[in-house]
Amino acid sequence: MLSRTADHLFWMSRYTERAENTARMLRVSYETSMLPQPAEAVRKDWLGVLSISELIPAYHRLHDQVTRDGVLHFMVCDARNPSSIYACLQAARENARAVRGALTSEVWETQNQTWLELNLQLKDGRFAQDPAKLLEWVKYRSHLSRGVSSGTMLQDEAFHFVRLGTFLERADNTARLLDVKFHALEHDYHGTDPRRAGQRQFDFYHWSALLHSVSGFEVYRKVYRDAITPERVAELLILRRDMPRSLHASLHEVMGHLRQVVHEDASESLRSAGQLLALLQYGRIGEIMETGLHAYLTQFLDRVNALGGQISRDFLAPELA
Repeated sequence: MLSRTADHLFWMSRYTERAENTARMLRVSYETSMLPQPAEAVRKDWLGVLSISELIPAYHRLHDQVTRDGVLHFMVCDARNPSSIYACLQAARENARAVRGALTSEVWETQNQTWLELNLQLKDGRFAQDPAKLLEWVKYRSHLSRGVSSGTMLQDEAFHFVRLGTFLERADNTARLLDVKFHALEHDYHGTDPRRAGQRQFDFYHWSALLHSVSGFEVYRKVYRDAITPERVAELLILRRDMPRSLHASLHEVMGHLRQVVHEDASESLRSAGQLLALLQYGRIGEIMETGLHAYLTQFLDRVNALGGQISRDFLAPELA
């Protein structure tokens, strides 16, 4: 496969997954902001949304204060924000258009229709009337895109690059989300001190919101069957391979698809992915807490970003990597 084609397929799926991840974060923060709580707590929650994507400086260049409506507009509609849902779905559609011949009609039509419908919804005021409904629609369109890709594409190199982009983006986002939510504790998290029984949970709504943002609340209840604790939230979203949006599940998928496209000049990508997957396969939550969760996730993000760069050098268009 031509490296330029692989590049467009890879980034088409990354941008689609990024739009979904952004919609998930915003939907949970929007609903949480309507709970009875101090105004400063609401402001910090929206600041956390910007922090996950490292967009606080970019936001402040355009807005004086961090508000719900300001962050929603910036993260959904603002074309000046390259991580907004608008910008991501536009980029996904343009990457799909560039390799129209490598996609099935159903995949192309799904991407194109998503972009056209998003513009209609933003122009006719539906987003302003009901932000939660549009955010849920974005999630649905991303699910549809993945399903159509899996259900209609030949499982050749094109398909594997589409899936690679999806799961590399998912690993990055889940790690960022975890890091910001745990960092809201204002110190690195090393586990609950048993002597402080009154603070065994930072806040039920805090942890349940985190689980809801990755569709993990019902999964948590099924796996652990008791009160939500920070250690178990971290274990579920880092180490459990049977949790679809966990770091372990995402890297397992990355490794599997890399194996299908690897060649002798690209073995470094496979080696890097294998090392990262081994840490998740054989890791223990107690050991991670001893290191400090923020330190662990920071190192993981550095290695995931390095892996993305290595994949670009090994497979994708050099001038676009």
